[in-house]
Amino acid sequence: MSTGTPDVSVTVIVYNDAARLPRAVESVRRQTHRDIEIIISDDHSTDATPEVARELAARDPRIVYLRLDENSGGCSAPRNRALEIARAPYLMFVDSDDELPERAVEVLLAAHRERDLDFAMGAVRRVRVDNGRRSTWMPHLVAERRTLDGVEADPRLFFEHLATSKMYARAFLDRHGLRFPEGIHYEDQLFSAQAYCLAKTFTIVPEPVYSWYVEPYADARTASISNQRHRLDNVRDRVHVQRLIDAFLAESGHEALREDKDFKFLKHDFRMYAGDLPHRDDAWLSSFADIMVPYLDTLSPDACARLPRAERVVVQLVRDRRLSEVRHAARGLGHGVAPRATTPDASDGRIYWGESVPDSETARRELDLTDLEMDTRPFFSALLRHEITAVERGPGAAVDLSVRTYDPALRLPVGPQRATLLVSPGRHRLAVPFRLSPVRPGVFEGRVRLDLATARLPLHGFEGVRHPVLRLRHQGQAHTGILLGPLSFPPLTARVPYRAGATPHQVTVEPEGHAPGRLQLRWRPTGLTATVLTPAAHRLATPRLKRALKLAHAILH
Repeated sequence: MSTGTPDVSVTVIVYNDAARLPRAVESVRRQTHRDIEIIISDDHSTDATPEVARELAARDPRIVYLRLDENSGGCSAPRNRALEIARAPYLMFVDSDDELPERAVEVLLAAHRERDLDFAMGAVRRVRVDNGRRSTWMPHLVAERRTLDGVEADPRLFFEHLATSKMYARAFLDRHGLRFPEGIHYEDQLFSAQAYCLAKTFTIVPEPVYSWYVEPYADARTASISNQRHRLDNVRDRVHVQRLIDAFLAESGHEALREDKDFKFLKHDFRMYAGDLPHRDDAWLSSFADIMVPYLDTLSPDACARLPRAERVVVQLVRDRRLSEVRHAARGLGHGVAPRATTPDASDGRIYWGESVPDSETARRELDLTDLEMDTRPFFSALLRHEITAVERGPGAAVDLSVRTYDPALRLPVGPQRATLLVSPGRHRLAVPFRLSPVRPGVFEGRVRLDLATARLPLHGFEGVRHPVLRLRHQGQAHTGILLGPLSFPPLTARVPYRAGATPHQVTVEPEGHAPGRLQLRWRPTGLTATVLTPAAHRLATPRLKRALKLAHAILH
């Protein structure tokens, strides 16, 4: 290990992650700025992590291996123990399942050297482990380079609560005794809120300085804390941290930031749980309300007023403990889905969510849908709701669907409606017309047979997931809406023979299993052509190869 003082100490925290630790450490080792100290802080792993860490330290004198005497169960203790031995004037943190882009240290250190900063922060690149898609976390906050004299200049930064996207001046942390809170989850939220409020000057750079690998559908036993939203302890931890942040804001003289912080909680933290509510049972929803409602009652009404109306409805239904209705409301979040019913107030004509006029003044304010202009908005943006009430296996690769459409604003004309079910596996769209018949004002029902064997697939096959949509036309305008499926039903799987493609497929009809719970169709090529020809077609999809694939298919079949 070098005896000189390094410019930056980068701490990589790890617990039972021997497989990914080398990738994270290597991302730090290959930094363009070389004068760094790398501290592997092991939260008392019980797998092969200690052996892997010692081997890594043996290869590079810049690496120090630190092992905690006992497991702390969180990120705070390994970070804090590393802080005790870190030698550099600037500090960064990395999780063992993530990486640093190769210029991260160089870019953030340059910002510190340009002026006296408490910390510098940059863009976070999110990488979906399941499909490889990349995006920027909170891109509007890091779109341009800027230096702020305090978080009051842009309170939206509360949304960017990651401790790993920043390089801190050691003097700043020591001056305020700022350390990660131990014994709680969501420690980054409290630590970052404190850092934002205590910092006098910090710089934001648009360059990516952290690669965050996200596994949205990881097994519950291995999922990150933020992906364990099914656990009620997770809800309690998140609310507990919010209360700690609120106390800090009050004690530190930053009470003026409370509305912005409350809006962040509603728009980010609560919203994460809200999207899952359709898939929770009654007992879970009741316990969720027991934990959440007392805290919701402390939030600024102005913060709630900044939410989109659909989100305000879900918050209020939780507060009113209208739990069965919470599921219906949450299924529409982000997709422009109507409630099953609305109710006008005979006294003033205002329109409310649900089948009755709310009792309290607060509920009337939050459940008032009048401003949505449901009865006059253009038909292409009309608020309708399409639900599948039954899924039955048909002949071959066909599936029979019973569909119910809710039209609470009575936008559709009286009488049968011509509807079309649309799905596009590849470039060619499969359109299946059917009829929706009125059963009572504002409610239509119909049945449609979706024969998946009739879909025109690409020549090289199609592997992926699609969600059918339903299209209606009225007065020259088309309305296309998502198709909500039953939240649970046994998946139906069939083999689709060769038609327009070069390989047979297995197709599965299943519940989406998360978010609004749309009907989900999953295609997967099968057979010899799937393992040999389809991968080649993806790499070399030229007209000549397509002709060759057709010939090969004729020989093999």
